[in-house]
Amino acid sequence: MSNSADILLNNASGADIRLVAEALSGSEASFEALVQKYQRPIVAYVFRILGDYDASLDVTQEVFIKVYNSLDKYSSEYKFTTWLYRIAHNAAIDHIRRHSVTLQSIETENAEGSYELQIESPLPSPEKEREQNEWRTEIEAVIRCLPVPYRNLILLRHSQDLSYDEIAEVTGLPLGTVKNRLFRAREMMRDILVERGITGV
Repeated sequence: MSNSADILLNNASGADIRLVAEALSGSEASFEALVQKYQRPIVAYVFRILGDYDASLDVTQEVFIKVYNSLDKYSSEYKFTTWLYRIAHNAAIDHIRRHSVTLQSIETENAEGSYELQIESPLPSPEKEREQNEWRTEIEAVIRCLPVPYRNLILLRHSQDLSYDEIAEVTGLPLGTVKNRLFRAREMMRDILVERGITGV
């Protein structure tokens, strides 16, 4: 990460910490600012786990209620977003369990993965943009085919752009387990794409 990117990240984290401190001091406006800032990303994240928009809105409301009630437990040692996504992750999994959707068993792989989903490119032509949109749609469909625990890790890594360490913090999984499961998830995605006749991944 460049120095300018570091500065932007630190500024963003600092702004969140300031809003949390103000909310803890009784500022409703500061908490509302946090909600406004993160509501849409959290809805999108939860929706991509659940696949149900109405349920995603309900779960997101639960998330921010939990955030409000737990602000005093937040530690500024961690990024606010890491803490927030952990609450959202747990809320989504709780929703799945409450609605009796079976969480499929997880295999452990002793391997490291470096496969990355590269979808974006700068200033694409209209034809290239159409191809990219089709590719995004295909990837979204493949992600939905993954068992929930794998799907969640892929979304945290590639949609929310969290680091392996941050994913471990969000999910409560050991770092090695996160890496192994992401490796397995990418292999599963590759197999599904090949089954669909898409090669070169």
